[in-house]
Amino acid sequence: MNLPLQVSDFNALKECDKPIHLAIGVFDGVHLGHLAVIEPAVSSAKDNSGVSAVLTFDPHPSRLFKGDAGTDLIMSLKTKVARLHGIGVDVVIAKTFDQDFASISADAFLSYLQKELPSLKAIYVGQNFRFGQGRFGDIQTLIESGSALGIDIWSIDRIKQNGLPISSTRIREALKLGQVNLVNSLLGYRYFSEGTVIKGAQLGTKMGFPTMNLKWSPECKPRYGVYAVRFLIESSGEWKKGIANFGVRPTVSNEEAIEPLLEVHSLEDCKCNLDEAIRVEWVEFVRDEKQFDSVEALKDQISQDCHLVKNLLSDE
Repeated sequence: MNLPLQVSDFNALKECDKPIHLAIGVFDGVHLGHLAVIEPAVSSAKDNSGVSAVLTFDPHPSRLFKGDAGTDLIMSLKTKVARLHGIGVDVVIAKTFDQDFASISADAFLSYLQKELPSLKAIYVGQNFRFGQGRFGDIQTLIESGSALGIDIWSIDRIKQNGLPISSTRIREALKLGQVNLVNSLLGYRYFSEGTVIKGAQLGTKMGFPTMNLKWSPECKPRYGVYAVRFLIESSGEWKKGIANFGVRPTVSNEEAIEPLLEVHSLEDCKCNLDEAIRVEWVEFVRDEKQFDSVEALKDQISQDCHLVKNLLSDE
């Protein structure tokens, strides 16, 4: 059967006649620790003529219990799905974590999955995986259920960096502090933004520093400030060096409450039109966003920032 790349429930896979190797987790950021769980599922599926699948959740399960106080996600579902397919996952099951799902007991959890996915062969999870109503299920519960149902259970040890586990929580904390180097090393790739160029107020152009403006506001927002970046204009396939500001532009904005904007100034010759799709990779934090006494003072600082970033990106 032809498998869909993404589904929101299990129905599309009920008729799958190939063994399903299923990795389970929120996998926010799809970082190095997540790869340690997902890649064995992908590899085993290929070796056994099966299907590799990921069961993930959107929004974050904490939203069900805490509402707006729940966990802010590092990346959108669309970006996560693309990332998962990029590492070889055949199907992503993006399930809504609702009250019905949360109410399944730990003892009944694996039976439920087997009923929904009759060809389920193996499950892959991290060693800290908890499941079932009240999060009472742990790895031992899963192994016991798997043994009774004929489903293989693989528990993968947590990956550490500098003695600390790699986790989405750690990445979120680093993002909020502007620690982009740490974020990138924990992700295993450069943190990035994607969007289309929108029309701005042309303030950068008037100051001699034209920018490409992206209306990009993830749930987990990086520290407001200036960053060294690389960006890709998808229509041309060219990577360019640049400097970006993410924030609310306090020197030139008269609005007290404003959505943050990502503004990218190219440090190389570059032509980019409105509605062009670009991808921005964040390389290094330069300084905090701040309010200057005048536009001239802001221009002087931007000039200094550009000089600094050119040196930072000299080896790129």
